[in-house]
Amino acid sequence: MSRTIFCTFLQRDADGQDFQLYPGELGKRIFNEISKEAWSQWMAKQTMLINEKKLNTMNPDDRKMLEQEMIKFLFEGHDIHIDGYTPEK
Repeated sequence: MSRTIFCTFLQRDADGQDFQLYPGELGKRIFNEISKEAWSQWMAKQTMLINEKKLNTMNPDDRKMLEQEMIKFLFEGHDIHIDGYTPEK
């Protein structure tokens, strides 16, 4: 069963997540405010960040940096700047 939420990232109603994908209070906020579509956009950005910066998701510092970038991207309207990557217009 899909659930519809108002996605604060897309600024419209969209399919919500089926379950909480991220732990804690931030995870609850993502579950309630971020659609599947917005989350998949973030996952693509996160993959590019991990690859470009050679991050290790087992490293707490790298995870913290990814979380900060995620918050900026999903909730503060900042696109992720990746060296050598030009988004399609």
